[in-house]
This record gives sequence, structure tokens and C-alpha cells, in this order.
Amino acid sequence: MNSIDKSIQEKKHGLYYGTRVLLPFVVDILKAIIDNDIITDFSPISEGAYYEKFEEHTEIYFFGHEDILKDVSKYETIKLILVEEGNDIFDLSNHRRISLNPVENHLLEIEEVGEDVIFIE
Repeated sequence: MNSIDKSIQEKKHGLYYGTRVLLPFVVDILKAIIDNDIITDFSPISEGAYYEKFEEHTEIYFFGHEDILKDVSKYETIKLILVEEGNDIFDLSNHRRISLNPVENHLLEIEEVGEDVIFIE
């Protein structure tokens, strides 16, 4: 199974298809920021987004967005606060901040967000 660190070090890409995002690691998502939407409810009845964990990856479905590539630019990436599966979600030091930048051919660049990047907490 890929970890967040391994994925970032090896420059593994995520994928996107329409409003569906696939991450190459398994995580719990606490917050997502896409376009002007701040999403904290990922329940099946949420109007913002829903995610599902699988054995080797995590899938996120963003509702209200027709196409990730059209809604997100290099300067307005998708930002996530997440915790890798198996880590204590209540230990704030386990909260990771990453950004997802859609590029051509359905690929998502995955980067850790530094402290110098504006990120609404």
C-alpha cells in the first residue's frame, strides 16, 4: 500500500474523471477546498462531496462540479486536510495538508502544502 510520503517522494499521480478524484493512498478526509467551496461534510447525503476508502486508494466525488479541470486552475488547486489510515485522527500532528493540481490526461499532481500557502483552517 502506498503512503502519502511515498506517493509524494515518488511523484505518484492521482487521477480525475469528471468530478471523481482517485488518490493513490488510503486516508480519512477532514476538509476539502475546491473552487469557492469549503467542504467538511462527507456523509452519503452531503451536497458537497463524498469519499470512499478502498484497499489501495481513496475516491472522492465532488458534487456541484461538472469537470475538475475546468473548475480548478494551477493557482486554485484542490486543497485537502487528511489523516492517513491507521493514524490517530485526534492527534493534530497526523493532519496532513496536500494540494491536488489537475493536469492533462486525467492526471493529478499531488504536493504537500507548506506553511507559506494560504489554507483556510
